[in-house]
Amino acid sequence: FGEFSMGGAAIAHNGNITNADSLRRELIERGSIFQSSSDSECIIHLMARSLQRTIPERMEDALRRVEGAFSVVAMTRSKLIGVRDPLGVRPLVLGKIGDDGWVLSSETCALDIIGAEYVREIEPGEMVVIDAEKGLESRYPFRKQNPRFCIFEHVYFSRPDSIIGRRSVYETRRQIGVELARETPVEADLVCPVPDSGTPAAIGFAHESGIPFGMGIIRNQYMGRTFIEPTEQIRNMGVRLKLNVNRALIRGKRVVLVDDSVVRGTTSQKIKEMILDAGAAEVHFRIASPPTAWPCFYGVDTPDRDKLLAATMTEDEMRAHLGVDSLKFISLDGLYRAVGEAGGRNATCPQYCDACFSGEYPVAPSDMIEKGFQVKAAE
Repeated sequence: FGEFSMGGAAIAHNGNITNADSLRRELIERGSIFQSSSDSECIIHLMARSLQRTIPERMEDALRRVEGAFSVVAMTRSKLIGVRDPLGVRPLVLGKIGDDGWVLSSETCALDIIGAEYVREIEPGEMVVIDAEKGLESRYPFRKQNPRFCIFEHVYFSRPDSIIGRRSVYETRRQIGVELARETPVEADLVCPVPDSGTPAAIGFAHESGIPFGMGIIRNQYMGRTFIEPTEQIRNMGVRLKLNVNRALIRGKRVVLVDDSVVRGTTSQKIKEMILDAGAAEVHFRIASPPTAWPCFYGVDTPDRDKLLAATMTEDEMRAHLGVDSLKFISLDGLYRAVGEAGGRNATCPQYCDACFSGEYPVAPSDMIEKGFQVKAAE
């Protein structure tokens, strides 16, 4: 929350500001006093120092200084404001509730929960200002760029009951499984998802391969996501608490495990051990995303690069490290086909942000480069 001379504004931010450290240093030198370590606080201080007259104008002025990925919503006493970064890396949608109520949300499923009607996505680089007198006003305050929506939203982060780019997230994930089965066939008795985010891809894999689908792993619905836990000890315990093997289904079978990604490999290794302990004859991993070899600086909490399994090992070395009979990832082109790009990835002008797979960052992570991070050399 920020209190300005023309009134207060509550602000929420999804994403990550890649020049937050340099902005923070500049603002502190000019007298700003920070109350937190959040990069979002930079936006408040930039707005406070802006010479513009209204809160929407100050927000526009502040966000022109910001680099990275952001979807920002703000509410004043009389206005609702939404802004999406020029590349549209993070999602933001507009909904309507009742005759004159408006809603801004990251995902369409949130609109369903409150009974709001989906209207449209906020476009990359767009700013909407809504008030009772003028209704909805739209403007484009940033230099136009080719959109680069985060492809990992399709793979993992968005809920399967959401709609992204007029496509069902569930159907996209199911299609990822179809592409995965075409690219990486295997002889097996059972296709089993690592729940929950691996389930739609496993359904697609089973349908395309003709191998029966079964829920060989049962998820405890009260546990969160293990790859974002802070320590390995907590992550290891988290896997056991989160997942349990359906032993009667697994015993004696050659099992294909379909998961959304391999980050550190902690979860995959523990799941493999649990499946073998339950009596599986073979364990084959099929991963519904390419190898995660680069950290994300745009709002996904991935670890340092040297902690990423795919950054330090080949695919065969990862297979040996995990101790499974086979390990295969969907190709980057296969992932692009699954999200609706029939020709695959455009190497000269990629349609999505896929930096975690390709190492090609659409916005330079300037703070991290200053700290010594080595970006991928141009090919």
